[in-house]
Amino acid sequence: MVDGHLSYVLGAVGMPGLTALLGVREKGHVTSGAGQTMVISGASGACGSLAGQIGRLDGCERVVGICGSDEKCQTLVSQLGFTAAVNYKKGDISRALRDSCPNGVDIYFDNVGGPISDTVISQMNSGSHVILCGQISQYNKDVPYPPPLSEKTLEALRCKNITRDRFMVLNYMDKHKEGLELLSQWVKTGQIKVLETVANGIENMGVAFCSMMTGGNFGKQVVKISD
Repeated sequence: MVDGHLSYVLGAVGMPGLTALLGVREKGHVTSGAGQTMVISGASGACGSLAGQIGRLDGCERVVGICGSDEKCQTLVSQLGFTAAVNYKKGDISRALRDSCPNGVDIYFDNVGGPISDTVISQMNSGSHVILCGQISQYNKDVPYPPPLSEKTLEALRCKNITRDRFMVLNYMDKHKEGLELLSQWVKTGQIKVLETVANGIENMGVAFCSMMTGGNFGKQVVKISD
């Protein structure tokens, strides 16, 4: 139970929260006061919505989310403290990202892969870092993990000396206890806001799952089966 919410153990103070925290801290190389810009794809989901807030808490000057609706973009900015948000389903994502990141991108928390990630990487600065967390746009395709990149994107990584290492939260078991304590503290003090989408009743589990898979959720999708 965290701040009166048992469900937070499944999200913000559980594996998604640890993935966001340790991903940012182990692979992001955030330096407070350095004026860095972080971009998060899948930014309205359970992990991405936390990663952006953690990047801000750790000292990023700009935190920009990429998600799939204007409503989600508004929520990221108005409720979670993101500097800006880009709706990838609307307009020219490359131009919108450039407008939101006028000094380029220093850290990219990658949850989606595919063309969105190609676009972000093309705007990353020299010596920047990709946190390779997930590749949800590629999961139903017959490709290895991580999926292969285009030659153009590979060239950008090489020429700009951009790190892009696969991140597995289970490889950092020794840091889980301390991480969960910090996340719990942030939630209790309101430094991290938690988004949840709750479906009531186990009979609605299938509906909730399908909604999550088509982007219907804000934050962690939860099915409540009893009080």
